[in-house]
Amino acid sequence: MLEEVKNYKLKHKNLKLIPITTKNYWEIGWLELKKEQEEFVGDNFKSMAYAYATVMEGKYAKAFGIYDGDESIGFLLIGHNSYSFEGCPKTLMHSYDLWRIMIDKDYQNIGYGKDAVKLAIDYILTFPDGEEDIITTSYVEGNECAKHIYESFGFKPNGDNYEDEITLVLKVK
Repeated sequence: MLEEVKNYKLKHKNLKLIPITTKNYWEIGWLELKKEQEEFVGDNFKSMAYAYATVMEGKYAKAFGIYDGDESIGFLLIGHNSYSFEGCPKTLMHSYDLWRIMIDKDYQNIGYGKDAVKLAIDYILTFPDGEEDIITTSYVEGNECAKHIYESFGFKPNGDNYEDEITLVLKVK
């Protein structure tokens, strides 16, 4: 079930998730992707605003900066039962969702993305907003890097896709 997650050892021992506050909002917001990746991952500022709006609607969303020690290297957004738009895949309405993950262009291809997904899953498994049976995520078709990382932890496509995003599910119970 979660063997891939349990067995994975972080490559970057000082990697941590720090909640977004007014102290790190701008720092995380200005992190950048490579130009060719911009079609795959939403803008950090827009994602943080969406998280705020989600919380203001009484739903669960948690935005984090990804840090290696004191150095900001990425952004992570997690939601729980937060989707309710027309055409929303049903699995997204009853799960924790790894909404957004991005690693700054200067820190890519050295294991931070995979380490960050491990930290995200570990956080979700504390069930901060109640228990669920699954964790979902998605990636834009063509983003082979994201697909590879998610599948390496046991996420599997379930066919519950939306527009150009492929939904993946990890069973936790």
